[in-house]
Amino acid sequence: MTSHWPLAFVFQQSSPQSTGPSSGFFLFQLALIFGIIYFLMIRPKVKKEKDHRERVSRLKKGDEVVTSGGIVGKIIHLEDDRITVKSGESRFVVMRDRVADIPSDDRKKEKPA
Repeated sequence: MTSHWPLAFVFQQSSPQSTGPSSGFFLFQLALIFGIIYFLMIRPKVKKEKDHRERVSRLKKGDEVVTSGGIVGKIIHLEDDRITVKSGESRFVVMRDRVADIPSDDRKKEKPA
């Protein structure tokens, strides 16, 4: 005698289920989780990137910069997408988007206080 228990299990699970208030609550929870992730993770990063792009676009000759490689130097020449930095006795050309920090800009913000 063979048992058809897997087939009975499938038919038992295929009964229609109600999609009442629980599905609406699930969608609300999903939207809430997405909102929390957006405001805690995505928005601050986008805001920080926008601020960094603005600061890099305002670079001028004589500003102190830190490159993404960790080299600290002063700008001696600016082009559209490149800057020439002097660090110690060396001069080198860096892509403008490789400037990681502008410490001289931070000091200007702190002085008026």
